[in-house]
Amino acid sequence: MAHPLRRARLTAATASVIITLAGLGAPALAIPRLDLKPYPPAAAGQTRWVIQLPGVLPPGADPRLSPHPSDWRVQLIPGREVEADCNQQAFRGRFRASKRKDLGVSVYTVSDVGPMVTTRMACPPGQAKRTVFVPMGSRPFVVPYDASRPIVVYTPKDLQLRWRLWKAEKVQQPAQAL
Repeated sequence: MAHPLRRARLTAATASVIITLAGLGAPALAIPRLDLKPYPPAAAGQTRWVIQLPGVLPPGADPRLSPHPSDWRVQLIPGREVEADCNQQAFRGRFRASKRKDLGVSVYTVSDVGPMVTTRMACPPGQAKRTVFVPMGSRPFVVPYDASRPIVVYTPKDLQLRWRLWKAEKVQQPAQAL
């Protein structure tokens, strides 16, 4: 077994991927190593979630969408997986962004999480419960796409964090003056 600190050898498959990207004119962007030194560890009762965005994404199938990361955003979705019946579940919380000026990084914190609430409709007889992910709040929380730094989010221990990528259309629509 190879020592974990040895450098990995450039395999033929890796070389062909690099050559293919170079041949397509795609920029050879390196994904930086995950550096969590500027980010404090999670406090008691919290979880620190880390999202490292990919530096190069494959071209999208939809030609209407912008291929430029400056036009992309990342939606952060804290939530809980719960056993649910046919009723709707929801809970509220506070999502804050804070800039650490001493280190030049932003951190995101979820706090003031309220209790789970649910509608109380009668469900059809015999309908089984299912496991569902209930996202916090109703407004999306989006941050700029930046592959050079990780996105670090602190949540209470009982929450999970999911994310999704938003891409803008290339075409800008004119507004109508009234």
